[in-house]
Amino acid sequence: MIRPATPEDIDALVEIENRCFDTDRLSRRSFRHMITKAHAALLLDEEGGAVRGYVLLLFNVGTSLARMYSIAVDPQYRSQGIGRQLVAAAEQAALAQDCVTLRLEVRVDNASSIALYEAMGYRRFGFYDDYYEDHMDALRYEKRLVPSLRPDMARVPYYEQTLEFTCGPAALMMAMGALDPAIELSRRLELRLWRESTTVFMTSGHGGCGPFGLALAAHHRGFEVEVYVNDESALFVDSVRAEEKKEVIRLVQDDFTEEMAQLGLPLHYRRITVSEMKQEFAHGAIPLVLISSYRIYQEKFPHWVVVTGFDDHFIYVHDSFVDREKGKTVTDCVNMPIPQKDFERMARYGKSGQRSVLIIRKPQAAARKRTARKGK
Repeated sequence: MIRPATPEDIDALVEIENRCFDTDRLSRRSFRHMITKAHAALLLDEEGGAVRGYVLLLFNVGTSLARMYSIAVDPQYRSQGIGRQLVAAAEQAALAQDCVTLRLEVRVDNASSIALYEAMGYRRFGFYDDYYEDHMDALRYEKRLVPSLRPDMARVPYYEQTLEFTCGPAALMMAMGALDPAIELSRRLELRLWRESTTVFMTSGHGGCGPFGLALAAHHRGFEVEVYVNDESALFVDSVRAEEKKEVIRLVQDDFTEEMAQLGLPLHYRRITVSEMKQEFAHGAIPLVLISSYRIYQEKFPHWVVVTGFDDHFIYVHDSFVDREKGKTVTDCVNMPIPQKDFERMARYGKSGQRSVLIIRKPQAAARKRTARKGK
């Protein structure tokens, strides 16, 4: 029988953990948290009152992505198909939470588990160097739980922001890296883009980056860019209280928009629809979207993500922020599937519902688009 774990199972779970792993063990406290508080599912296999194994799933708030955080089968019960049953149960639990993708990490030397995952349809999509406590590397696997979904995806390299206020530069770097693989994604570039794009002030910390500064930074590196904002008001001005800071934000934005006008960069004061973004994506462009992080991180701050794909139900994004304090890894932040209806709600920021999208293109792609328009 496979059933949800309860606090009464913690002793048995700890015993299995100690028998199965020499390092990276879940503690008694961790098991209790996963059972009682975490956005997770802890399932165990039981027969005749004996707990034979468990699987632990983590669900990403705001997305349709689940992660198999840990799985273990007591050594005395192995080679009985319990691992396969637990993985299958995990997939059903993920689907019950409306998750369409299940991901996991596995040690490169765990041949039996790798064989099981591959036999069950999991696809290798990444590698972690020095991932475990004993410095062993890890492989990253995923499985689409709804095979009918065939997303149109772009090969967008992943870059993790190194500072809490550099999501914009990190998102732009990933977009530029997708369009020009020769670009080196480095911290030096991240900070240079931030210096070029910052609004100077935002909330109580360092200034974040708005769409106009990011657009200019992309243009100065040879990329074609269009900006969509839903009105002409200063972005992020409500994130500070001091009138002096508000005035600085307005002046910085005015300076950015004047430079864009001088350079002839397209600036649209309207909302871009998902279908328009999807069409731009189909023609080789990469969208950057400003979202409110509340639906994912339960904190109200503006946050940039880069769109990596579409299908009929989901928009896929790379999120440069890895919330390691909550046990997240890069596996949780790559090609995150977000239902389109939820994405529409999160793609706005502040009390006024400010919206901002950048469309980044290769120069030759933009030239072809202009030629096609003239031919109509």
